[in-house]
Amino acid sequence: MDCVVTGGNVKVLAKAIHSLSRIGDELYVEPQDDGLALRSVNSSRSAYACFLFAPLFFSRYTLPSGYAFRCKMAIKSVQAVFRSLASLEKTVEKCHIKLEEQKSRLTFTLHCKHGLLKTHNLSFQNSESLQAVFDKDSYGNIFRCQPRVLVDTVAHFPPSLEEVTVSVSDERMWVKNHVEEEDQSKAMLTELYLASDEFEHFAVRTQNSVTFCLKELRGLLAFAEATGLPISIFFDEPGSPIVLSVTDSVLEGDFVLATLSDDLHQRKNNKRRAHSPPPPPDDFMNDDIDSYLITMDTSITPGPSATGPPTPPTANATCSKQPASAKHRSRPCSEEEEDERDDSAGPPNKKFCSLFFGSVLPPSSQMSTQPVTTQEVLASDSEDDEQ
Repeated sequence: MDCVVTGGNVKVLAKAIHSLSRIGDELYVEPQDDGLALRSVNSSRSAYACFLFAPLFFSRYTLPSGYAFRCKMAIKSVQAVFRSLASLEKTVEKCHIKLEEQKSRLTFTLHCKHGLLKTHNLSFQNSESLQAVFDKDSYGNIFRCQPRVLVDTVAHFPPSLEEVTVSVSDERMWVKNHVEEEDQSKAMLTELYLASDEFEHFAVRTQNSVTFCLKELRGLLAFAEATGLPISIFFDEPGSPIVLSVTDSVLEGDFVLATLSDDLHQRKNNKRRAHSPPPPPDDFMNDDIDSYLITMDTSITPGPSATGPPTPPTANATCSKQPASAKHRSRPCSEEEEDERDDSAGPPNKKFCSLFFGSVLPPSSQMSTQPVTTQEVLASDSEDDEQ
């Protein structure tokens, strides 16, 4: 692969890399016939982001026929190439990117004013394709607005805030900080609402609320504000991922973020157990020790808001969507199995619906936005973590 970025597009590329650094620690690079794809995912597989730069984004984009290669590297090393965005715009005239597969290195050459050249040789590792599977057109709630609307809204929340909750009705959107019920008496609650006329597009099919991490949203807002591109928001029910997108004629960026599952089923279980008779006295000698060990091995321990490391592909659970007529929200299958094995231990009150990674995609896989009706897996990464 050999490509050249010139003029203001150098800053756009740098902004995209800085936004991806808000997601994960590794940058996945995949040259494709329809452009250069840069992707990242966090360690818990609950946040995924991808920027696809079309060939027209580059002044030169050369890719051998039938070329299928992808790699990954530490994103901090790429950030160091574009450390100062202000100086890039003033001093850098073009950026030459060359992928040398035989030498296992990716070379960035910055052509600065007065004939100054800055060359960065970065080593990489081969990787399989990293691809999230989602269909933006299938979401019921779709919004589009200028980035300044969301930037001014997020500015009211402290940088240390981890999660926000977005609620919608037919005429407005609410954004508030997410606080656990037991902490509401001690925490400061901040809530803002945006009228529908502040959006370029405001379509609501289901009036509900979703809670997701704010850190990744800030990364996309920084990119959208720098480029002046409107932001599109797609979401459905709690537990289903929220998708935030920016689109232009020469680039497309998608951020797929996990949301908190609806705990309505948990509250019903707690209420039912509160009215149930107390359990009989414990008789250790009559206990089924094998069942006890299985329960201990499969129980879910309540943890922080983000999900833990992904399970192996053979043990992956999927979050099945219920029909529209259902009166309850879906939840991970592992929680249902836990209730069957140990009725006294309920599922955690707070659990992100993680992006599960499993099968390997074909080498020619591209950033998919086509409808996927038979697969609930949200992302795929076939690489083993033996590195």
